[in-house]
Amino acid sequence: MIQFISRAGRTLATATLIGTFLSTVPLYGVQAQQTAPAPSAAQPAPHMATSDKHSADRVEQRIKDLHAKLHITAAQEPLWSTFAQTMRDNGQTMRASMVDRSTRLKTMNAIDDLKSYQVVADQHSEGLKRLIPAFEALYASMTPDQQKNADHIFGERQHQHHART
Repeated sequence: MIQFISRAGRTLATATLIGTFLSTVPLYGVQAQQTAPAPSAAQPAPHMATSDKHSADRVEQRIKDLHAKLHITAAQEPLWSTFAQTMRDNGQTMRASMVDRSTRLKTMNAIDDLKSYQVVADQHSEGLKRLIPAFEALYASMTPDQQKNADHIFGERQHQHHART
């Protein structure tokens, strides 16, 4: 029973940490964009295209770093690829949401602002629902040493995240 609780706690901590991987566009960046004029529907504003590229680069860097730190084996590559692609897809969805939100932010009232943030939060939650099973499959394929290492990596990242907030 204690082992189950411990594993459940690690799973919850992992889910929380994985959520940080979905946050590819910092909210403070959106507020900084608030003062910029809204782009036309035909063409995104240059700062948004740059932000989108930077955000995609951050996701790719996280994927690369995790791959190395988790010591993914050749046999685990198919599961890793699924996990990594899910991270990419989630990042793209979040970037699109944040760009949409930021283009409308200047004309929103307080209620619209909260509702648009709810959409972003819902997409974040849906992204976790897709990401967790991909990571669970990968985690299940890991050796006990890899799992222990993953637990440490995710726990360390969680501590870093809390230290910044």
